[in-house]
Amino acid sequence: MRWPYPRIVAHRGGGSLAPENTLAAIRLAASLGFRGVEFDVMLAGDGTPVLIHDETLERTTGVKGEVAVTPYRELEKLDIPRFQDAARLCRELGVWANVEIKPAQGHSRATGEAVAGMASELWRGAPLQPVLSSFSSVALEAARAAARELPRGLLVDEVPADWLGQLRALDCVALHCNQRHLGEHEARAIKKAGYGLLCWTVNDPVAARRLLGWGTDCLVTDALKLIGPVFK
Repeated sequence: MRWPYPRIVAHRGGGSLAPENTLAAIRLAASLGFRGVEFDVMLAGDGTPVLIHDETLERTTGVKGEVAVTPYRELEKLDIPRFQDAARLCRELGVWANVEIKPAQGHSRATGEAVAGMASELWRGAPLQPVLSSFSSVALEAARAAARELPRGLLVDEVPADWLGQLRALDCVALHCNQRHLGEHEARAIKKAGYGLLCWTVNDPVAARRLLGWGTDCLVTDALKLIGPVFK
């Protein structure tokens, strides 16, 4: 595929320079010139899609609890934004979104369906649609059923031997790889097969240039001042 999205993307909204997965992080990335952000979406206890990476609250908020059993009215007090608010901010700022569907255990299908359905409405008419990504094939299948028109990416830690079959089965447009476990042969094979290639989390400029040299389409980074939006 021809990659129509930004080449450098801010990890969890604002990389390491702002609280992760917050509206403040997205605003910061945009202020630094980033035209793309990545963030994680999980369902709160009342079914509200919210931005958070972990199934538990403590690491990012200092409060004990589980996201999947906590209603949004409680999460809102902890600076955990709703997906719809993040989406609207991205559209307002002209920032593209790589939306990782991050289901809590046992909620893969419901999360994929809810996130995709809402994304389809929130980005209706947008010149550049978000890419929905996930490690969960169940979540991606549900996302496809809910919003087939939205592009999807399969997240992997290590590139599986049957990566091509998995991409075809899930009707994905891209493979999103851990850069530490990607080799040049694999990168070039993915590109030769016609798929987009995104790598995470790339914080070393030397590694970034190597990956781009292999044909990688997109880098997700925490190092917003080392690997900026116009990095080459």
